Amino acid sequence: MTTQDYQRKSPLSIFLHYFGNHKGLFAIDLGCAVGIAAIDLAFPLITRKALYDLLPNQLYRTFFFIMLAVALSYVLRTFLNYVVAYYGHTFGIRVEADIRKDLFAHMQELSFDYYDRNRTGKLMARLTSDLFELTELAHHGPEDLLTSGLTILGALAVMLSVRWELALVVALTIPVFLAVAMVMRKRMARASVGAKEKTGHINQEIESSLSGVRTAKAFANEAAEIDRFNAANEIYKTSKREFHKAMGLFHSSVEFFLCLLNVIIVGFGGYYVMRGEMDYRDLITFNLYIASFVNPMRKLSNFSELFANGFAGLNRFVEVMRTEPTVQDKPDAKALENVRGQIDIDHVSFAYDGDLAVLHDVSMQVRPGETIAIVGPSGGGKTTLCQLIPRFYDVSSGSISIDGLDIRDVTQRSLHESIGIVQQDVFLFADTVFENIRYGRPDATAQEVEEAAKQAEIYDDIMAMPNGFQTYVGERGTLLSGGQKQRIAIARIFLKNPPILILDEATSALDSVTEAKIQRAFDNLAKGRTTLIIAHRLSTIRSASRIVSIADGVITECGTHAQLLETGGIYSQLYKTQNALALDALKD
Repeated sequence: MTTQDYQRKSPLSIFLHYFGNHKGLFAIDLGCAVGIAAIDLAFPLITRKALYDLLPNQLYRTFFFIMLAVALSYVLRTFLNYVVAYYGHTFGIRVEADIRKDLFAHMQELSFDYYDRNRTGKLMARLTSDLFELTELAHHGPEDLLTSGLTILGALAVMLSVRWELALVVALTIPVFLAVAMVMRKRMARASVGAKEKTGHINQEIESSLSGVRTAKAFANEAAEIDRFNAANEIYKTSKREFHKAMGLFHSSVEFFLCLLNVIIVGFGGYYVMRGEMDYRDLITFNLYIASFVNPMRKLSNFSELFANGFAGLNRFVEVMRTEPTVQDKPDAKALENVRGQIDIDHVSFAYDGDLAVLHDVSMQVRPGETIAIVGPSGGGKTTLCQLIPRFYDVSSGSISIDGLDIRDVTQRSLHESIGIVQQDVFLFADTVFENIRYGRPDATAQEVEEAAKQAEIYDDIMAMPNGFQTYVGERGTLLSGGQKQRIAIARIFLKNPPILILDEATSALDSVTEAKIQRAFDNLAKGRTTLIIAHRLSTIRSASRIVSIADGVITECGTHAQLLETGGIYSQLYKTQNALALDALKD
């Protein structure tokens, strides 16, 4: 389904849509459940037949033959229960897995600004705990509704044939039960949504604390982290208080009605027996059917709790699925092909969330194969400008074109395939060195991966590792040094081999010797490619064709190294400051 389908359809119809891929399992589950209900309904009828005909007429052989058949039917019922438990839960898990698959795929389509606004722990809760109850709802929901409905109707039909006055008393309890269930279900649903939001909060704190555990240890702040976690855990402890109150009130009300029903039936039935208007055998049959009636009523009460929990998670799933990416391909978007690498930035302005202005009327042209260095003070807009080129965000005004095509008129996939990015904050997956490098091109051969490692000057380091390219790098690459992580990220770009490069402080974590090696590799990689280099260390941009200085969201200077030194502007000040610091370091 598309985002528009999720916006148009109700949560219930969306939920039922996921049943379609597993119709066979669903049919087996319901079929066996109906078989169980039929066996349960048959036993009181057989008992009544035995009491009225078989035993009084001394038909003992027929009686024991029927009892054997009943026993065999309960063997069958046991098997049907196993099928319902196993295949029903299998069905529920597959529905939940399909929902989680679509949710994760949709999250991959959402734009950068969505992740700017939502913490990782909150999104983890949407993918995990929010969906757990859906397995039970998918399995037990339709099954309990169908079997309970059939059992209640069947029991009422037989009771009407036995004594319609007593059956009417039983029937009158159903609307009372349904009224209580509807009122309580709404209350439980509201409480369940609140509980899930608070559960998401503790997931956020856990994710944050575990991600920052090394920082906590470095600052000896373990006690502070424990206090933060305990505070979140206290919120979690009370997160379901309102839900449990609503659930307790609901179940106690239901149990009161069901227990009172037994008293009413025995009382009225006893009255009719005393008056000679009813046989005691019919009263026994009636009580057996009351048991058949009460059990599905309890199932329905449990279903209300299950429904409240499951639909709270389902609604939070639907909420994400109805969120449209702010950056989308046009219906007639073209694939960017045979890229030469000309970049035209035309009067571009940009603001985060529409109010935090970062760039103001920026214009710049980059010729194919040209290397442009972008420098300036922190917070000036350098990284933001380079995030607009691959269209991670859409410009607020103006336009950006590649080879004369507005990037809003081409597909995002082809745009991203044409641009290679090495960021200052390197992210490595918790996998092997080999897989982290091959992430640059998943179909690359082992030989191509090794060649990329050599080009990135990381091959010798990898071969010195315990398992070579199959060495596990740890969570976010924590088992590697900063320089090794950055060079693995650079090897990805060598493997990807894109026509446009964006290097955002790509050598910031490297020592001087390694930086010099990487710089040579970058010079080779940049030949014939358009390259944008964001740099604070000005020693890394000497080979740039031009240097662009950005401060406070505007281009303040543009020229060669020599030209900008002569003008005495921001670049000149940065250069002289770094040289002075380097001289002071040498003196020390």
